[in-house]
Amino acid sequence: MPHRFARTAGWLALPCLVAAGLLAWYVTHEPVSPFAGAPATAADPALVSRGEYVARLSDCVACHSVPDGKPFAGGLKMATPLGAIHATNITPDRDNGIGRYSLADFDRAVRHGVAPGGRRLYPAMPYPSYAKLGDDDVKALYAFFMLGVQPVPQANQPGDIPWPLNLRWPIAVWNGLFATSTPYTDQAGKDAQWNRGAYLVQGPGHCGSCHTPRGLAFNEKALDDNDKPFLAGALLDGWYAPSLRADHNTGLGRWSEVEIAQFLKTGRNRHTVVFGSMTEAFNNSTQFMSDADLAAIAHYLKSLPGDPQRDGTAWQYQAELAATRLDSPGAHAYVTRCASCHGLDGKGQAEWMPPLAGATSALAREDASAINITLNGSQRVVTAGLPDAYRMPAFREQLSDQEIAAVLSFVRTAWGNQGGTVSAQAVGKLREHTDPASSSPIILHMR
Repeated sequence: MPHRFARTAGWLALPCLVAAGLLAWYVTHEPVSPFAGAPATAADPALVSRGEYVARLSDCVACHSVPDGKPFAGGLKMATPLGAIHATNITPDRDNGIGRYSLADFDRAVRHGVAPGGRRLYPAMPYPSYAKLGDDDVKALYAFFMLGVQPVPQANQPGDIPWPLNLRWPIAVWNGLFATSTPYTDQAGKDAQWNRGAYLVQGPGHCGSCHTPRGLAFNEKALDDNDKPFLAGALLDGWYAPSLRADHNTGLGRWSEVEIAQFLKTGRNRHTVVFGSMTEAFNNSTQFMSDADLAAIAHYLKSLPGDPQRDGTAWQYQAELAATRLDSPGAHAYVTRCASCHGLDGKGQAEWMPPLAGATSALAREDASAINITLNGSQRVVTAGLPDAYRMPAFREQLSDQEIAAVLSFVRTAWGNQGGTVSAQAVGKLREHTDPASSSPIILHMR
């Protein structure tokens, strides 16, 4: 009996030692804000205005608001691998929001994911990217939220992640392994425009949150351009966020810097129109950026090399009319359902109806975007306050899984497209787990 107790005690000691080590990690990795003891923010209109622009760069409103709700009042349901959580109220309401936050509190939450009292934020909040925000931008952002946003007395909604998965202290270990804690610094040998673009993409724009593939711990595999996975494309929430590198097929290899800036400013160019999750980013963020910042982003992105081994043989248009393949069910459905907008030749109609010949969704191995937008349609694109008159309709009620699979298989193998065929099972899975896109534009005024 004593020997059995000793063996049991020995095994019990191991998790205790591990827990003690993790606790030590937790304590020693508590972030310290450079703003500790800073005075209250003065009512400086210029600082508040700059903070509003930084909030647009960071697209804060899209995640911390819901359609028809008050800006920044929270409530957006966000799915995670562990369960659903809800974005919090970040208005200056003192009881439900961040009205009691000091500048140091705000900084630790935004750049390090630690709320007052040491509560760790889930990395659905993109603090691994926001860590690169400069001190001046953090000050301006704080001024905007405290003085430029209306307080909303709306209570936060609890998440549904079960115990013990809802314990927050392990996030400190995750941060130590996968997050950064230092602001962006200009790279030597790069011009000012490149560095500005790198700052915007890596920091406030948090582009990697969607466009960088994730590891087993749901971490971004890279946080900057020092590693090839950065912005190399990723599957997320039923959409494939394409590569933002110079990949000819699945990235920006065929886009000029002017076309990248045009896409971010107007939501469209000769290659595509915004759709999926990018629609909300455009509606609420990128179109509000200055021309200089958009040019800087484009300049930086065009400097990122592609990966021919991953991307495959460069796409070349192959002339073909869908009407010549009417013996194929997919081609027949395309002619009757799709060709009036996208053309029998797959080239679309200028910048209003995007081409499907050479489209990333028709070249990527991942077929989620092609299936999702066919099933559920697209949201309204709102440019300069005006909703677009054209949108992709939802076909979930008109076409079966097999019919959608057939038409997408045609599109992804016609005109030189290399995406490959789509299965009815893949369509059925996304049909079950996705909803039709709202016909109402999701665009929120921040004040």
